[in-house]
Amino acid sequence: MDSQLKKGLLEYCILAVLKKSDSYGYQIIKDLSSVITISESTLYPILKRLETKEELETYSLEHNSRLRKYYRITDTGREKIKSFIQEWDEVMKVYHFIEMGEQND
Repeated sequence: MDSQLKKGLLEYCILAVLKKSDSYGYQIIKDLSSVITISESTLYPILKRLETKEELETYSLEHNSRLRKYYRITDTGREKIKSFIQEWDEVMKVYHFIEMGEQND
């Protein structure tokens, strides 16, 4: 997959994971692994960016005598997912346009 396309989709994928339940970094990577590959070095800057845009928020809980940082989607993050889904029809029109061009070759 093209790196720019993947980069754009990762934010939505992360928000979709958090829409199901609050989570932490390693678990987010595991949850995404069946759909898209993401490394820790890619994940954490995206999480920080989403937090800055107030699309998610963080809190810490103790786990095995250590604090673990959890991420929770906000209403702003939920709205971002809704907008993406609504815009998907336009994306599919472009996809079908490209696909039809390929079939004519």
